[in-house]
Amino acid sequence: MSNHIRGRIVGREDSENSPVQKRTLLSAEYPGSKKLKLADEMTDTANQKRPNFSALSTSPNGINKTASLVNTKPGAAKKLVIKNLKEKPKLPENYEEQTWEKLKEAVIAIQTSKSIRYSLEELYQAVENMCNHKMASHLYLNLTTLAEQHVKANIQQFMAESMDRHFFLKKMNECWQSHCRQMIMIRSIFLYLDRTYVLQNPTIHSIWDMGLEMFRHHIVMNTLVQTRCVDGLLMLIEKERQGDAVDTTLLKSLLRMLSDLQIYQEAFESKFLLATERLYAAEGQRLMQEHDVPEYLAHVNKRLAEENERLLHYLDSSTKWALIHTVEKQLLTEHLTAVLQKGLDLLLEENRISDLCLLYKLFTRVKTGLQELCTNFNAYIKKKGRTIVIDPEKDKTMVQELLDFKEKMDNIVSKCFQSNEKFSNSLKEAFEQFINQRTNKPAELIAKFVDSKLRAGNKEASEEELERLLDKIMVLFRFIHGKDVFEAFYKKDLAKRLLVGKSASVDAEKSMLSKLKQECGGGFTSKLEGMFKDMELSKDINVAFRQYMSNARTAHLLNTIDLTVSILTMGYWPTYVAMDVTLPAEMVQYQNFFNRFYLGKHSGRKLQWQPTLGHCLLKAEFPQGRKELQVSLFQALVLLLFNQADNITFEEIKAATNIEDGELRRTLQSLACGKARVLQKTPRGREVENNDVFAYDSQFTNKLCRIKINQIQMKETNEEQKATEERVFQDRQYQIDAAIVRIMKMRKTLSHNLLISELYNILKFPVKPADLKKRIESLIDRDYMERDKDTTNQYNYVT
Repeated sequence: MSNHIRGRIVGREDSENSPVQKRTLLSAEYPGSKKLKLADEMTDTANQKRPNFSALSTSPNGINKTASLVNTKPGAAKKLVIKNLKEKPKLPENYEEQTWEKLKEAVIAIQTSKSIRYSLEELYQAVENMCNHKMASHLYLNLTTLAEQHVKANIQQFMAESMDRHFFLKKMNECWQSHCRQMIMIRSIFLYLDRTYVLQNPTIHSIWDMGLEMFRHHIVMNTLVQTRCVDGLLMLIEKERQGDAVDTTLLKSLLRMLSDLQIYQEAFESKFLLATERLYAAEGQRLMQEHDVPEYLAHVNKRLAEENERLLHYLDSSTKWALIHTVEKQLLTEHLTAVLQKGLDLLLEENRISDLCLLYKLFTRVKTGLQELCTNFNAYIKKKGRTIVIDPEKDKTMVQELLDFKEKMDNIVSKCFQSNEKFSNSLKEAFEQFINQRTNKPAELIAKFVDSKLRAGNKEASEEELERLLDKIMVLFRFIHGKDVFEAFYKKDLAKRLLVGKSASVDAEKSMLSKLKQECGGGFTSKLEGMFKDMELSKDINVAFRQYMSNARTAHLLNTIDLTVSILTMGYWPTYVAMDVTLPAEMVQYQNFFNRFYLGKHSGRKLQWQPTLGHCLLKAEFPQGRKELQVSLFQALVLLLFNQADNITFEEIKAATNIEDGELRRTLQSLACGKARVLQKTPRGREVENNDVFAYDSQFTNKLCRIKINQIQMKETNEEQKATEERVFQDRQYQIDAAIVRIMKMRKTLSHNLLISELYNILKFPVKPADLKKRIESLIDRDYMERDKDTTNQYNYVT
């Protein structure tokens, strides 16, 4: 390794032209040591002497090239010492003027798009030398003046009196792009100036910002130029909004120019937003009159998408909120009520899912949009639902229409309104409001609808489909206030299904019962559950009865008649009118046997036979073959008469059976005028008259072996319906009385208003204040409570 090191040391400046006074001392260890140490010249330790610089010589350029070696003993580390400059190198007298001329020539060449005679490295070094010798301020001033002269010269091309707008914009863009390229090249040459002098003087612009300021002040801020530029940009945007193709690259470049020059908001944005507002205000008014709502909504959605595209392609992102808000205000906010009144009902009626989705999506953009949509949605449901419930002519289809309507609205809330909780709650509130506008009737019809679906004759649905249908019915059931009316009709129909064996599925029956119990509690379903328990106990009783009959040596009866008895607890089942009919001696004997058997096991009980609920399976011999006839007890009593005679008059049948007149006529109609006519009526006709004669039909044929002859059901008369409603009304009176007594017994003294308030909280059915007042008066008359002597509006409990 050489004992001398040649090199150049470049120091950082602490101030404009002051060389850094601290130099680095480089120490190198020769063979025997692999370590390279750096130490500061000013550092002096206790065990190290200050190095000797006497051997250093100065080269003509002021750089020390040689250094003396300290401690040159063999094997010892040798140290190279480099000393600070003693004198600064001197520049020629006219160095600043010559260098600036060279730089000026280069800048003008850049501005005029000509080639530069000097290399960029040479120019950069020249700038660095001037900066290092206190010429930076003059250099920056000269450069600023030169740039300003060039920019000022460019303004003339934009001042012509008449100039095509599009041509003007292109010319402006060319000038701007050229200016940017020039300033980038100029800055690369004067980079050292930018990073030293400019950084140390915060009051002056960087070279790039200086160029922007020149362009803004002398060109764009010119009133005529700025007006032409902005008007041209607005013209292009308007053309694009009208569907014409425009140069979006030009738009993007010029708008970026305004943004870079920091005049985008004041020069362009305010005028642009004003033009946007005017355009869409006029367009909204016109299109609302010309188009229907779906077309208008599609147009609004298209406009919003277009404006977002403009933001993406050329508008400044800071414009986004103001622009979109302007479009929403003029096309949506101003027309909310008109859109809803003109088209919402139609969209809901026709189940226009996609249009409703778009409507919801657009209305979410507006502050009060969803609130108004929800209000109008609620109003539509109430109006539509009321037409279904109020019209008596729709009673037959009311429940199915309500189920379909509810499913349709649920689907709209789910798919179109994104399962918004406010819309779901509004839907429930609307259904509850309109379904109770017709007192008691919806509850009655829902109960009958359930009955029709749970009957054995219903083959419309599988078990799974029936279960889903029952769930939907329960949704309607929750809305009705008169749940006790539903219970009364449901219990009556359930009794028929259980007694006649017409239930489609015991599992479905118990599933419905479970749903009712879950919804209304055990008190609501206790009687219904009791009916099922009676049917289960009856099965066990019949098994024991058969065993009893076999042990009682009554085989002749067992061979001719098979009796099955259902034991009903009166408190659980509906009230049935007792009817005495004349039974064949064998049946009477069988009944007597059952009476002795049952009362022998359950002393103190009383049995009351109900022939109206009985049904039979008769074996009949016809010339065409043996048949089994499934008939009611009344039908069986009539048919058994024809074992003794072939022709019997109406009056004779009535005397022999003692069946009530209207019931007998319906029974004979089912046997002689129905689908399976096992009897012939003379004269022919639908109605049964007193003089009619009935005969056994020896020509009767049917492909089935077991034939079910349906009893002609008497339609529920107004009297029967009113009787059921009256029973419900009486039950309500008892419940009100019990609630009043319970409250007064606990409170002892209570004002009228507080008593009424507590009754409303307790009672689960709708009741009027006048009805409550009547019950209070009734209890006062019966001495359960009394009016306070001092305060007439207060009641006291009578112990």
